[in-house]
Amino acid sequence: MDGKIKFPISALNLNYTFNGGQAFRWKCLEDNSWIGVFAHRIWKLRQDEEYINFEAVKSSNTPEEDEAALLIDYFRLNEPLNELYDEWAKCDPIFSEAAKKFTGVRMLRQEPIENIFTFICSSNNNISRIKSMVEKMCTFYGSEIGVVDEVKYYDFPVVENLAKSSVLNDLQKAAFGYRAKFIQQAASKIVEFGGHDWINELKKLPYDEAKIELMKLPGIGAKVADCICLMSLDHLEAIPVDTHVFQIATKYYLPHLKNVKSVTNRVYNEIGDHFRTMYGKYAGWPHCVLFCGELKIFQDSPTEKRKKPEQLKPKKHKKTKVS
Repeated sequence: MDGKIKFPISALNLNYTFNGGQAFRWKCLEDNSWIGVFAHRIWKLRQDEEYINFEAVKSSNTPEEDEAALLIDYFRLNEPLNELYDEWAKCDPIFSEAAKKFTGVRMLRQEPIENIFTFICSSNNNISRIKSMVEKMCTFYGSEIGVVDEVKYYDFPVVENLAKSSVLNDLQKAAFGYRAKFIQQAASKIVEFGGHDWINELKKLPYDEAKIELMKLPGIGAKVADCICLMSLDHLEAIPVDTHVFQIATKYYLPHLKNVKSVTNRVYNEIGDHFRTMYGKYAGWPHCVLFCGELKIFQDSPTEKRKKPEQLKPKKHKKTKVS
């Protein structure tokens, strides 16, 4: 490995972070290291109890940057996660129970363009197909970065490449279904709105306004917009409400919603506001820890009984303003 960062596994767990539904370009190898792409590089990461060991492969035209600094930014390692866990556990016994297992869940700071199109692909989809679609987009329209273990890796395509009219037909042939139209049309809109300048403005806007702007793009509803706000635009109060989060909310926090027939805008916002009231400006982060507890990949083996905090009741919270 080229370098290493002293950072304990208790404050960054790669397994929980990469398998928690945030990013789809990371793969665990047989030696328990991870390989993936971000910041125009192919990364290999290996973790032990005290260090993150890393090496990066870049193309000849990739600018030189401090690669340790890139990792620190990507994993938000400057955020004091152990202290935040303690704060969240004090205000919510449900979180306190989940945190005993799911330590070190980091909220990634992803590249917004990639994040937008990844989550357009996520609609009514499973993780395996999402990964396949993302890699197809990279292979079709991205620049080759390099080869590792006889596998070619590509950068995520620039938005102008996805906006080309030929993309619709290409992706339809590649079994993207209705998402092909959304990808090409959303890319065209982003170019029309100003490309990266528009994206940078979304980071500066208040969360609610950024979400509204994202929902102007084809294929992006409230849940996908919240994923993008949370995972790449630094709006950590965003709460994506999917089936898992709805089940968490109705089981532990808002039982009066159990019998609703569909997640309307009112119900969606009530769930998000509840978590924001409880956790404050970081609400999307502890929500992701709770989310991990619902994923099949992290369930205990069939021979073990999974403990759930059935007997716990969340505290009641006064309304607080999210800054």
